[in-house]
Amino acid sequence: MSGPLRCALFDLDGTLADTAPDMVAAINRVRRDEGLAPLPFAALRDHVSHGSAALVRLAFGPDQDPADFERRRRAFLDTYRARLCEQTRLFPGMAEVLAQLEAADLPWGVVTNKPAWLTDPLMSALGLGDRAACIVSGDSMPERKPHPLPLRTAAEQCATPPGQCLYVGDAERDIAAGRRAGMTTLVARWGYIDAGQRPWDWGADGHIDHPAQLLAWLDHRRRA
Repeated sequence: MSGPLRCALFDLDGTLADTAPDMVAAINRVRRDEGLAPLPFAALRDHVSHGSAALVRLAFGPDQDPADFERRRRAFLDTYRARLCEQTRLFPGMAEVLAQLEAADLPWGVVTNKPAWLTDPLMSALGLGDRAACIVSGDSMPERKPHPLPLRTAAEQCATPPGQCLYVGDAERDIAAGRRAGMTTLVARWGYIDAGQRPWDWGADGHIDHPAQLLAWLDHRRRA
């Protein structure tokens, strides 16, 4: 413990914002363009944060011709980019958490593996682009999560020592990156965690079921 937590950092997909509806819609449009029926939302929802390649493999199978795979991946990204924020929303309670952080003069930011050409317009569409103290995307640095460099960079941009930063994410790479950066880490259990994952084994400092519980963590550290 390095003193009170003075900064909150969030993963984007599956932690700050529920982007799955737009991402699933995009991959199903690609399937329809190839004459295939759409897949159920529930079959794809918990996999969307693994990236475009994983989603294309899930939607079209693991043994695709490399040229077909790349064509589908590009089609998915182009389709998703064109309809980036039609159904995407902040998770319930997250807007209130961000407002309370700002009212307490605590900086917050985003560290995501999503590329900046998707992250920046999405944050703007959500009305958060000018509010975040930092936005570190997957191509902002020479390394991505689970490497700690993006999180250390975010802490520096927020003028806060890593030991006084909280990082909240819904993937094992989030917790690994946060731990390596020396931050307090929380698993966002409302996020995209599929049945094959074991979040209790990730080594996080805690697990929360609702964004509002993050404020209790901040208050606990302040009192401690």
